[in-house]
Amino acid sequence: MGPIRGLKRRKKAEKKVDQNVLAADVPADSLLLQPQPLDWWDDFSKRISGPFSESKKSKKFESVFKISRKTFDYICSLVKEDMEARQSSFAFSNGKPLSLNDMVAVALRRLSSGESLSCIGDLFGLNQSTVSQVTWRFVESMEERGLHHLKWPSTEAEMEDVKSKFEKIRGLRNCCGVIDITHIVMNIPAVDPSNNVWFDREKNYSMILQAIVDPEMRFRDIITGWPGSLSDALVLQSSGFFKLAEEGKRLNGKKLQLSEGTELREYIIGDAGFPLLPWLLTPYQGKGLSDIQAEFNKRHSATRLVAQTALARLKDVWRIIHGVMWMPDKNRLPRIVLVCCLLHNIIIDMEDEVLDEMPLSYHHDSGYRQQTCESVDKTASIMREKLSLYLSGKIPP
Repeated sequence: MGPIRGLKRRKKAEKKVDQNVLAADVPADSLLLQPQPLDWWDDFSKRISGPFSESKKSKKFESVFKISRKTFDYICSLVKEDMEARQSSFAFSNGKPLSLNDMVAVALRRLSSGESLSCIGDLFGLNQSTVSQVTWRFVESMEERGLHHLKWPSTEAEMEDVKSKFEKIRGLRNCCGVIDITHIVMNIPAVDPSNNVWFDREKNYSMILQAIVDPEMRFRDIITGWPGSLSDALVLQSSGFFKLAEEGKRLNGKKLQLSEGTELREYIIGDAGFPLLPWLLTPYQGKGLSDIQAEFNKRHSATRLVAQTALARLKDVWRIIHGVMWMPDKNRLPRIVLVCCLLHNIIIDMEDEVLDEMPLSYHHDSGYRQQTCESVDKTASIMREKLSLYLSGKIPP
């Protein structure tokens, strides 16, 4: 360690003393007098909560940004090149240029809190225009730099891992994902006739996010931007995933032998709002279900909680898409939703310890009733029945 202020220099002839022993004899108070190098967060947090003191502690990093410092640093590394391209054009009210960390912090706070541009500006000492521009540059960069965090399993080994983890939930074998839909509610002018397409069956103006989720609540495929007036089934049929699955380019992996003469192909599951398809199994509908059908529905419902929890957590952490968005740019909103999904996946991929502190919720579409789709594929119906019999033990393994 270096010299300690207040200690007298010893004579050259004096016997040398171990520095660690010397330090132990120094009063603790004198160590506090030493200037310590400031971490970026130490300096930045003062703008939020004032100087450090026992009476007024600075806010924890995790409580401000909903992620750990490790994840924050990784995100900074992703967007560094793009964010610093014209760095000098952004500055605080006092004229100090924003660093890379400053810019990422502003964007993440905007996305995670959902606070207005003016609130973010007042919090960090920025004007609204700077908050808006910094956030949008971050969104544009993440669209490109973070896209590898949202992808369909690309190898057989990766897909086998997904299927194995789904089976451990409630026994659904060869299941590759859970599909669900949520609504991003918007406050937009009702007097504008062009907005009628966004008016949904629950009498809200909304935009749809359709997501397919793996057993670790990671988004594997999403589509967003469609108006809330469309049914869940129609949004699915308009998606790229639907086309790939119908053409045999998705969910076309190894079939599972349930018993002699009974094969089970790869599939995903979804609620009653989706059509029953050979690659998409939905629950049995109606009253008077058999015990076998009721048992299948229980297993099906328990497994679907993965997607419900993922969407609830997405909205809870990235609150810019939670509640009612005030006059959003409908062309930019899908890109913001995508980036929120990428950030959601990055938290999982980084094994962020903040995940352990998040409460579990299954409610991501408050006020929206369950939709029902009557479309039933005969082949899919037979496949669902065979799987139900197998799960009940009626078909021997």
